[in-house]
Amino acid sequence: MSIVITIADPADPPVRAMVEALDAYLAALYPAESNHLLDIEIMRQPQMRFFAAFEAEQVHAIGGCWLHADYAEVKRVFVTPAARGRGLARRMMQRIEAEAIASGHTVLRLETGIHQPESLGLYRSLGYAGRGAFGDYPADDPNSVFMEKLLA
Repeated sequence: MSIVITIADPADPPVRAMVEALDAYLAALYPAESNHLLDIEIMRQPQMRFFAAFEAEQVHAIGGCWLHADYAEVKRVFVTPAARGRGLARRMMQRIEAEAIASGHTVLRLETGIHQPESLGLYRSLGYAGRGAFGDYPADDPNSVFMEKLLA
């Protein structure tokens, strides 16, 4: 069976379970002040595009694209431990990038953490480069890594 990445409602129970799993994962890695998480209701707003990777009825990955006025932002990318190694994070990032481009954005930014080497490696392999803090993120958070990519 193949995996399909589609627009998803973050409030749907299987998708919400993935969001909650991501919250728990990040809470174990970082102090609360370093977890810059959007809640379910914000992720349901019109400026947010949220995706889930389904295989049959099972969700294996999630990710979102928050459309700001002058840039788009990667939010909430997560793959279940059982589904890692199948290229789902890369496919989710490609879907997020396509959505940003389709929405007229030429810059995609993200914030991730220092304790996520797999994420950092993925983002670098996709052409993301380090940059300073942006938006409402604190510039002095030692746990944050900020990255950006110019989209074609």
